[in-house]
Amino acid sequence: MALKPISTDTRTRSSIQISIVVGLCCFFYILGAWQRSGFGKGDSIALEMTKHSADCSIVPTLNFETHHAGEVGNVDESEKPKSFEPCDPRYVDYTPCQDQSRAMTFPRDNMIYRERHCPREEEKLHCLVPAPNGYVTPFPWPKSRDYVPYANAPYKALTIEKAIQNWIQYEGNVFRFPGGGTQFPQGADKYIDQLAKVIPITNGMVRTALDTGCGVASWGAYLWSRNVIAMSFAPRDSHEAQVQFALERGVPAVIGVLGTIKMPYPSRVFDMAHCSRCLIPWGANDGMYMKEVDRVLRPGGYWVLSGPPINWRNNYRAWQRPKKELEEEQKKIEEVAKLLCWEKKHEKGEIAIWQKRVNDEACRSRQHNSQANFCKAEEANDVWYKKMDACLTPYPDVSNPEEVAGGKLKPFPERLYAVPPRVASGSVPGVSVETYQEDNEKWKKHVGAYKKINRLIDSGRYRNILDMNAGLGGFAAALDSPKLWVMNVMPTIAEKDTLGVIFERGLIGIYHDWCEAFSTYPRTYDLIHAHGLFSLYKDKCNLEDILLEMDRILRPEGAVIFRDEVDVLIKVKKITAGMRWDTKMVDHEDGPLVPEKILVAVKRYWVVGANSTSVQ
Repeated sequence: MALKPISTDTRTRSSIQISIVVGLCCFFYILGAWQRSGFGKGDSIALEMTKHSADCSIVPTLNFETHHAGEVGNVDESEKPKSFEPCDPRYVDYTPCQDQSRAMTFPRDNMIYRERHCPREEEKLHCLVPAPNGYVTPFPWPKSRDYVPYANAPYKALTIEKAIQNWIQYEGNVFRFPGGGTQFPQGADKYIDQLAKVIPITNGMVRTALDTGCGVASWGAYLWSRNVIAMSFAPRDSHEAQVQFALERGVPAVIGVLGTIKMPYPSRVFDMAHCSRCLIPWGANDGMYMKEVDRVLRPGGYWVLSGPPINWRNNYRAWQRPKKELEEEQKKIEEVAKLLCWEKKHEKGEIAIWQKRVNDEACRSRQHNSQANFCKAEEANDVWYKKMDACLTPYPDVSNPEEVAGGKLKPFPERLYAVPPRVASGSVPGVSVETYQEDNEKWKKHVGAYKKINRLIDSGRYRNILDMNAGLGGFAAALDSPKLWVMNVMPTIAEKDTLGVIFERGLIGIYHDWCEAFSTYPRTYDLIHAHGLFSLYKDKCNLEDILLEMDRILRPEGAVIFRDEVDVLIKVKKITAGMRWDTKMVDHEDGPLVPEKILVAVKRYWVVGANSTSVQ
């Protein structure tokens, strides 16, 4: 059944001025009632206020308008804050470190031009990236998996180029995603069913997946219903907005490419890796890309390759490629897989599946292989801007042939709170079983407090959530819900590298330096959490730049939760006063004497060409 178009008439343009004694909890509740009510029917706010105001504590004179909540708390006006102007409209989809014009100045070999190339300090934009005209809050999950408002990513190229492959269709003022892909035009669900005949996808042992060259990430979107969370990536290339579409759908994704730099993930973290006609030359450069996949693949994990060159004998004419070339390509892949000691479990049609051995005991022969160049074990997680090497990442030592190198994981969801092997083995300095368990209890308490402040957190309103300084993943674990997912970021300057622990809990994450822009499109995240981030970076780079980056990647009417020392938050609050954000400082849940405070913020709704927060 076709989805009814979104009428612009439903977007009430007149403001509703409401002055009432109401609590911060009411502010978020009412905001949520509006945001869930059909893209801007602001008249429902007054009714919701009447229903729920009795539950609230006292904060005077909140002012609500049609598309945003008004001021929350008061800004000290003794010193007027710096005001940030909107960027030029051409920057609505600006991705600073994957800017197209800058990319074209770099070499094309090995996809160097598609890698991260960030602007110099003097090239940075110090303005607010606007939303496009007509921007609306995305549909809630699971509807968002199948429908994206056209106004949010108005690019039709894929509807033409991939028309027969069922990637995406344009219907009125929405895009529809039928779930197809180049290798699965009949739909991702049926394709995953084929994989599940070989890979134990349904028993919780396969939880984290990596999709290289993901397209619009339909594979990851359909894995979600099977309790598998996929980290999908694709370059920002001529197929405009692939990753943007994925994120609008509510599917985890980043802009990325297998080029010359290591992937920003720790070693031994993904249960499954996948390439469906992703156009990566797997056998080239001494199998360097397969070796990089091996680095991030957990012992016992699976690698899926579908499309060329698999089944080249029957398909070389359809692929319009020389038979000999495809034969040689598959031969190289098989040779590298043998060197990696992967066991081929399946090849049928155009799908081949390998499994990585659980330890190195069965691979002793490669120690004497002249081609077996081993990486340094201590550098396995040292990946930020580090060159990819055509070397083999060694397994952790084991005491018997049956032992899983690095430790065996529990099935998900049990693994979410089970002690991760990296903690149990003491391989993360400063993190013991006791400190891990204490951290979990602390974050259950913190998240409980957040839910009292912002009742929308587990309502379905927030789908894409970003934790900018994730620690042991306690925030994401305490939030765990089928309605949302969390991108756990491990700052490259963090004192402890715990990203491997986060993955062992069945969560996903990425390394990043917040002195640079994140590898994502604008308006990517519904909720951002920043715990201790500004204390961490206060002597490293300009806090203003980090806040402007947060504004770029936060959706209009998205929320931010800062948790930090009060003096740091006062500086943050002062900067945000000029960013079209409404903020409120809240005491720590243990009371006002605790120096750590919470600053909550909401980004107002405004679009291209709007000088105020109303739609033009």
